[in-house]
Amino acid sequence: MPTTEPPDLSSAALPIGERVWPIERYRALHRRSVEDPLRFWEEVGRDVVRWRRPFTRVLDWDPPFARWFPDGELNVAENCLDRHVAGAARNRVAFYWEGEPGDRRTISYADLLAEVNRLASALSARGFGPKDYAAVYLPMIPELPVVLLALARLGIPFTTVFSGFSAPALAERVADLGARILFTADGGYRRGHVVPLKAIADEALRSAPGVETVVVVRRTGGDVPWQEGRDVAYDRFVADGAGRVDPVPVPSGHLLYLLYSSGTTGTPKAIAHGSGGYLVHVAATMRWVFDPLPTDVYWCAADVGWVTGHSYIVFGPLALGLTSVLYEGAFDHPGPDRLFALVERYGVSILYTSPTALRALRRHGDAPAAGHDLGSLRLLGTVGEAINPSVWRWYFDVVGGGRCPIVDTWWQTETGGILISPAAGLGLVPLKPGSATLPLPGIDADVVDEEGRPAPVGQKGYVVVRRPWPGMLLGLHGNPGRYAAAYWQRFPGLYYAGDFGMRDADGYFWFLGRADEVLKVAGHRLGTIEIEDALLGHPAVAEAAVCGQSDPVKGEVPVAFVVLRAGTLPDAPLAQALAEHVAARIGKIARPEAVHFVRLLPKTRSGKIMRRVVRAVAEGQSEVGDVSTLEDGASVEEVRRAAAELAGELRRNPG
Repeated sequence: MPTTEPPDLSSAALPIGERVWPIERYRALHRRSVEDPLRFWEEVGRDVVRWRRPFTRVLDWDPPFARWFPDGELNVAENCLDRHVAGAARNRVAFYWEGEPGDRRTISYADLLAEVNRLASALSARGFGPKDYAAVYLPMIPELPVVLLALARLGIPFTTVFSGFSAPALAERVADLGARILFTADGGYRRGHVVPLKAIADEALRSAPGVETVVVVRRTGGDVPWQEGRDVAYDRFVADGAGRVDPVPVPSGHLLYLLYSSGTTGTPKAIAHGSGGYLVHVAATMRWVFDPLPTDVYWCAADVGWVTGHSYIVFGPLALGLTSVLYEGAFDHPGPDRLFALVERYGVSILYTSPTALRALRRHGDAPAAGHDLGSLRLLGTVGEAINPSVWRWYFDVVGGGRCPIVDTWWQTETGGILISPAAGLGLVPLKPGSATLPLPGIDADVVDEEGRPAPVGQKGYVVVRRPWPGMLLGLHGNPGRYAAAYWQRFPGLYYAGDFGMRDADGYFWFLGRADEVLKVAGHRLGTIEIEDALLGHPAVAEAAVCGQSDPVKGEVPVAFVVLRAGTLPDAPLAQALAEHVAARIGKIARPEAVHFVRLLPKTRSGKIMRRVVRAVAEGQSEVGDVSTLEDGASVEEVRRAAAELAGELRRNPG
């Protein structure tokens, strides 16, 4: 693997006040946590969670399976609601909710508990309990967290299916889980249009006949098909409840939820998370990373359909009794200032969003942010993928006004919660734009080479975790062999994250993309994200996706698809300048063979660029895999057109 210097290593200290710790102080704290991890996690577990039956064992470790606090019992919903309502937080706002059309609700902790009790008692009255499974297919409306908490209150395991998924994707997940009940809505709003969720669900259930009950929230008020005896309106369903049901205590290892990872081929992996260890991890990391105060208004600008929403919209913030913003729609609809308008309206003090969303917003320039008072912000965060230094600085300077630290977090669906990040609640270390900095307490992470040995400073390698942690997945539901092979076989005894990374001389982690997003150019291995970051460092570029195209001489060559910032005109000299910019930043081997300008890139509704779709289209494949989460189908045609132009050029000028 080639040696690649991390970007912008000189920018170690930023003007964020006296909250920055000397780095050795944090290292000492971390060292103590990994030298005696069981004692460390025992103290954390007793501190952040209320147990119905206190645990006496911290960890049962039968590699690669971990069971945390195995003899303890708790209820997740009780931790998120009842203990707050019994105290001073009873009337504290749990969620400020806003729909895309502009409708709004303010929901206190007492309100939320009442709604959860109504639904849980109705479920219980109809005979649903811990031996059943539930599926949830809802837009970002208040009923979504209500449903998850009501299911957790009864110990009913669930899977949340992102509301952008297609009928086949929903059917596959519902059938695999064996769900008896599905929660959906008549529709949801997205960019001014109604997404017909009930119709999609009806189509899906033709392939998943095991669902006995479909509970439908009336969100849009439109007419929808109705199957008598199976379908019931949400309001009618909860009317059958007594209004109060005691939370069911469950063992710490009891399955809380499953999330199905999507892939290009094969059956999605059903990633299983338990109750006690998971809640300990998300509550502790919520406290460590974001340093939340009772007066804060926190906004994780993500979707509950992904793990980010489970951990840091629902269970983490509610476990700490925080006030959050919940928003239904697109962040740039009806205008590019929608996200900033929400920050101003609700006085958001902690904003946590994705680098992809930030790149899309930066495309519109500084004016949308400058048009709103963002003075309430005190902490910024990023999630979902590595953030390149130029976007980091825009976020810091333009959105945060040069005063807000950025907690750049690294974690995965499988990890349950954040593993590597600056820790505002433990005293910030000096920040470096583009680096997730250091592992959190109790997390023993490293970067290793092909043989599993620690990689030298500045050398790209594979990110691993050496010890179990409480938030880690229980396994893959119904497939323990696939779990062991996927995460533990590559480097025996180490959790293999599937990401490339490197560590600098200070031990800071720099994430370089998925290990399977790699080009092999004339025998040299290059990460697509390295080339994309170089392109994003050019002032004309708003977004970029890089993929490999077959080449008879070099094996593969990089090809770039670029969205320009507003006001920049695409032309051949700019394409050449961008290619040379990459060559200057990384080396001639990384120079794109072609740079194509497009209006759109294929992205999911959560904001991630679908690089596998870009790669498939660029290679001329007619089938591009599952695009059920695609935000805009026109983006595929944009890339297809550009790829066709390249193919025509190659035919005219072979070699």
